[in-house]
Amino acid sequence: MNKEIVWPYLKRFLIILLVCSVLAGVGSEIAFRVQRNNIDRGPQDIELIIPAGTAAKVAKGQAVPSLPEEMVFIIGDVLIVQNEDSETHELGPLLIPPGTSASMPMKEVDNLALGCSFQPSNYLGMEIKEATTWETRLLAISFVAPPTAIIAFLYSLAIRGIDPNEELAEEKKK
Repeated sequence: MNKEIVWPYLKRFLIILLVCSVLAGVGSEIAFRVQRNNIDRGPQDIELIIPAGTAAKVAKGQAVPSLPEEMVFIIGDVLIVQNEDSETHELGPLLIPPGTSASMPMKEVDNLALGCSFQPSNYLGMEIKEATTWETRLLAISFVAPPTAIIAFLYSLAIRGIDPNEELAEEKKK
């Protein structure tokens, strides 16, 4: 195939691809900032303190306001449960005697409902997600820009096609 014929099409497509990539990047960044939440961070230690008197309140069917019924983590977080109550408490595989603490690393994406002695419902919901990183944000842009550029390129051809002879004449004038 003659490169003089292909070049105008390739040039138009590359310009459209560049524009679509910039627009996808800007749109992605705006969406990221608008929808930003507590998983857009690095792994950290998260402390959950079981306050004194929790066992008595749970026995009466009362919730302890400082203890959430559900928690969201990212991979790499470590949940540290500190028991300040006079009774031993359990959270899934953790047994936490009074005055001690236990930890649970979050290793993989999961949605759990762990048995829990410090909740009236006897369970604690835990969701473990992947953190949003710059790599995942770039991956999102790479999924959007090329197909958008292809559609825009085809649309540009339908609206105003390319006449290779006209392009060659313009090149010769320069």
